[in-house]
Amino acid sequence: MRQAEIKRKTNETDISLSVSLDGTGKSTVDSGNGFMDHMLTLLASHGRFDLSVTCDGDTNVDFHHSAEDIGICLGKAFAEAIGTKRGITRYGSVILPMDEALVLASIDLSGRAYLAFDVEFPSSRVGDFDTELVEEFLLAFVREAGITMHVKQLAGRNTHHIAEAIFKATARALRAAVRIDSDLADEIPSSKGVLA
Repeated sequence: MRQAEIKRKTNETDISLSVSLDGTGKSTVDSGNGFMDHMLTLLASHGRFDLSVTCDGDTNVDFHHSAEDIGICLGKAFAEAIGTKRGITRYGSVILPMDEALVLASIDLSGRAYLAFDVEFPSSRVGDFDTELVEEFLLAFVREAGITMHVKQLAGRNTHHIAEAIFKATARALRAAVRIDSDLADEIPSSKGVLA
């Protein structure tokens, strides 16, 4: 079973997170922020990952530490659940529309952490969520998971729609990348013979 559970406690957050890559999209999310709950639920649903997240964070300061630390935990969980990467497709790329918004997400489970984030949100907040935290969350995620990821906004005027398109596109690209490729059998999908 490709699954992992991460528990992480700091002076800023106390997080418990579990993920199953071969799930049905079920999720139980309590991040401490309603908008982030919505985005993580979309990530699980569109990625077909089973995801459980609870975070008790210092939201009296703001949501920065919680968003970043959830990204750290999710990245660690993905890396553990993917394991040796034998037989995975490795790559996933999606251009996803959300009404007037259009977002590209392209992923390589290379073992090399890199995020290119080319997005301009029209407003700095959605409800009580700072939109700059979308990038912070993804940056923490790719660092811990060892993922190369490009996110590019191709169109969009509504901040909520742009953020939603980012999470849905990320989910779909991840779903494609972690899928087992029957043509690869038990091989590592790299000419080097290793992905690390």
